[in-house]
Amino acid sequence: MSKIRFIIVGSGWRSLFYVRIAKYLPESFECCAMLCRSEEKAELMNRLYGVHTTVSAEECIDLKPDFAVVAVTKKDIFSVSRQWLYMGIPVLCETPLGQSEDEIKSAYSLLKEGFKIQVAEQYHLVPFYSAVIDLWKSGIAGEAYNITLSAMHDYHAASIIRKILRKGCESVKISGKSHKFVVTDTLSRNEAFFDGRTSVRERARLTFEYEDGKAAFYDFQSVQYRSTIRKKYINIQSARGEMTNGSVCYLDENFLPKEAALETEGHNDFIKSISFEGRKLYQNPFRAEMPWDETAIALVMQDMKKFIDTGEGAETAREALIDSFYSVKMHEALRSPDSEIICRPESIFV
Repeated sequence: MSKIRFIIVGSGWRSLFYVRIAKYLPESFECCAMLCRSEEKAELMNRLYGVHTTVSAEECIDLKPDFAVVAVTKKDIFSVSRQWLYMGIPVLCETPLGQSEDEIKSAYSLLKEGFKIQVAEQYHLVPFYSAVIDLWKSGIAGEAYNITLSAMHDYHAASIIRKILRKGCESVKISGKSHKFVVTDTLSRNEAFFDGRTSVRERARLTFEYEDGKAAFYDFQSVQYRSTIRKKYINIQSARGEMTNGSVCYLDENFLPKEAALETEGHNDFIKSISFEGRKLYQNPFRAEMPWDETAIALVMQDMKKFIDTGEGAETAREALIDSFYSVKMHEALRSPDSEIICRPESIFV
């Protein structure tokens, strides 16, 4: 694949993942420019990160990038993505592409019209989750029928839940409520806390029930992303086995019990490979020792280039719209804790 040339629209925290990817793998990725809202922000980003910055959309277009990465605030993602599509530039946008049913349906209209747009939903490509998905696809313990996930929020969780349970546009009943708890803060995006400060955080607990009896249990509090005292958790069950985080118990073909764990090769935040009982489930495709998030996003960017060049992977944006629709209905359920919300993803594809 030829070098991927892209521009970044936006200069927030999420935009920096793409800047780092280009620095890790300069032979494969080139960040041509970062479009900022003001000269002051452009000067700051250039000084801090060494990326070429501009306040001119015309300059970005003249650079003839393969695509634009839209990494603006959530409320602006859809409208800004549409603007760049109308300017003739393919778009890889940050999540979510739509925050309401109307936006999601409008986004699908863009897909039907043939606009080149994809969504940077990367969690299924993160080494651990990629390995877990592959393991359950292998059928080692039969087909998964329920999953408890306490690791990520909203559309990200919906993506993993659907892939583990093999769900597409099927209707699902969602119910649950949120709770407020005090937690001691330990880490943020930029600093660590050692002064015992506390905050009140909402914890959402939702149940997803499918018509075929499969179910998912979602449990998440935002502090889990970085806290040193609130860990992430995943449990998957089938008729012949169960996985809790990286530990698997199952019955083999002779119905004899076996227990083994995912084996990870790497160090710190870099994962080189993940295996199970000698079978490789995940192999890092890049030479650079990138953190898992950058590794997954780089794969998304490669898939975006392949989509532009060949059309392969056109269904990826549609999948992301299903995840966004789940998120809308999840929040609707949290606002109505005494109700059961029916999520019908097929309703957005009309």
